[in-house]
Amino acid sequence: MGILTDDAQPLEQQRVNAEAGVRLIGGLGFDAAFAVFAGIFTGGLFLDGWAHNHGRVDNSFFTPWHAFFYGGFVLTAFCLIGTAGINRARGAAWRSAVPAGYGLALFGSAIFAAGGVGDLIWHTLFGIEEDFEALVSPMHLMLGLGMALVVTGPLRAAWRRSGSRGWRHLAPALLSGTLLLSIFTFFMMFSHPLMSIIGGRLHGMFDSETGQVAGVLGLMLTAALLMGVVFVLLRRWTLPLGALTLLWGANTVAMAIINWEVPYAWTLLGAMVAAVLGCDWLLWRAQALLPATRGLRIFAFVAPALLFGAYFLALLQTEGSRWSIHRPRGLRN
Repeated sequence: MGILTDDAQPLEQQRVNAEAGVRLIGGLGFDAAFAVFAGIFTGGLFLDGWAHNHGRVDNSFFTPWHAFFYGGFVLTAFCLIGTAGINRARGAAWRSAVPAGYGLALFGSAIFAAGGVGDLIWHTLFGIEEDFEALVSPMHLMLGLGMALVVTGPLRAAWRRSGSRGWRHLAPALLSGTLLLSIFTFFMMFSHPLMSIIGGRLHGMFDSETGQVAGVLGLMLTAALLMGVVFVLLRRWTLPLGALTLLWGANTVAMAIINWEVPYAWTLLGAMVAAVLGCDWLLWRAQALLPATRGLRIFAFVAPALLFGAYFLALLQTEGSRWSIHRPRGLRN
């Protein structure tokens, strides 16, 4: 574990700790370790989602999928509580015992724990939710809020530091941002093209006129989630080449795995990942124009168009699309 230094703590607390000779667990090394635990935690969420989508759950709360999911939570909670206990034993004040940026993560752990107990009670009273109901269950939304606060600990910690740049300093923060994005898209999976096969001829869920409107809105919502996390990061840092490949690429792969049984899912995934690589290069070039914001405005328009354009191009090469090119009213059958 690294030593908590520089801007990772308030300056006054740094001075007090330095005078007292207190060596705290924290810093970049702690961020990296916690980001790995948070990744396991989020992986458990997707594993449980996969089980729900494939009929691998029954009416019991105690399933292997929940065990992995809640096991990931225990890793992050023990990491936070254990670190705070060690730092306190070394003489740190309670205020600085938890590494800077992780106070909300500890609060999120409490929210998640309460949501877990509530989820157990909910399942006992009402059974296991399925499909859309599982995403908007009050207890599941509470779990999602707690998770979001937990996994963004490394992101908040890096935000407090000055001079952070490049993969060496930003890798934990970028992984943290990726996990946050994945939580967002998980709970909004009904709007993701790899889950609902928006526009598909055989497996599409949006083939009526109303469904087409819902499909377009779903693509807009997914684009907003993808771009929103990126723009938050750009407020603080210049992102290195490859950052978008991690943020969007890993998220896209995770969403595809939940619905992997579709025969051509890997074709759609491959097309979207290829588009992500192109978008990564565009962002790298666009950041040179950041002072005038022109580059980012162009990127904000082009990147979602490339991503979903690649998706529809791959879709047309597989099952095709029910969405047809419009014709003048007088020429319709």
